Amino acid sequence: MRRRLVLTLALILSGPLTGPALAQDRAATLADIRAELGSLGAQIQALRGELVASGPSGIAAAGGVTALERMDAMEAALTRLTARSEDLENRINRIVADGTNRLGDLEFRVCELEPACDINAIGATAPLGGAAAVTPAPPPETPEGDADQGSMAINEQADFDRAREVLGQGDFRRAAELLATFAQTYTGSPLTAEAMYLRGLALSRDGDATGAARAWLDAFSAAPEGPRAPDNLLGLGQSLNALGQKAEACTTLGQVGARFPEAPAAAEAARAMQVIGCS
Repeated sequence: MRRRLVLTLALILSGPLTGPALAQDRAATLADIRAELGSLGAQIQALRGELVASGPSGIAAAGGVTALERMDAMEAALTRLTARSEDLENRINRIVADGTNRLGDLEFRVCELEPACDINAIGATAPLGGAAAVTPAPPPETPEGDADQGSMAINEQADFDRAREVLGQGDFRRAAELLATFAQTYTGSPLTAEAMYLRGLALSRDGDATGAARAWLDAFSAAPEGPRAPDNLLGLGQSLNALGQKAEACTTLGQVGARFPEAPAAAEAARAMQVIGCS
């Protein structure tokens, strides 16, 4: 009992607070971190109780009075970390709420420009990033010789290549239709984000500024932090300007540099703002 207490206490006192117990991976949510902090606090309280109950000899074996002092310091550090995680959670919630409101306003304005769009049917805008961060599960192992799985992957790539080929041929309306079908058919594909961006590009080149704006807005909403997010915002801003919505276009183009300052689209957005005359 005493030996287990000494070893456990030594491990906790020597281990950093930022180790695996607090951050198992990058996908850990704030709720997970706060749960870990609470668990560590409870363990320290339990060890303190065992240490005090073991008497002077147990305290001496664990390092003397300094062991209790270090436990006090750890509890204080846990309290500070918990407060910081709560503050960070509140800040993230405010950012998500603001971004969601801005996105909802853009959806409303784009809908106003579409003759067949029913504003009452838009519904509430989904929060940016989804309701909660989800750690993707590892893909299941594919048994060797699974002909159906291999065929599906081949068809997926073939369908995407076909749509991109049609786009390159200049049949923009047909390309937009093929890309829309691809995005609906292969919703979880790594190529879907690219297909949604290219659909906006196809509609823009076809002269359908309203359709392009809607397509790029949908693409950005689906992946606001994805690799094509800067390009989707850029396309949306340019489409809004083509539709005569200068103020909205300037706001959207300004967000490209604010959100993605290192992306090539940021420089293009800045040039577009100069041409438009954004203040």
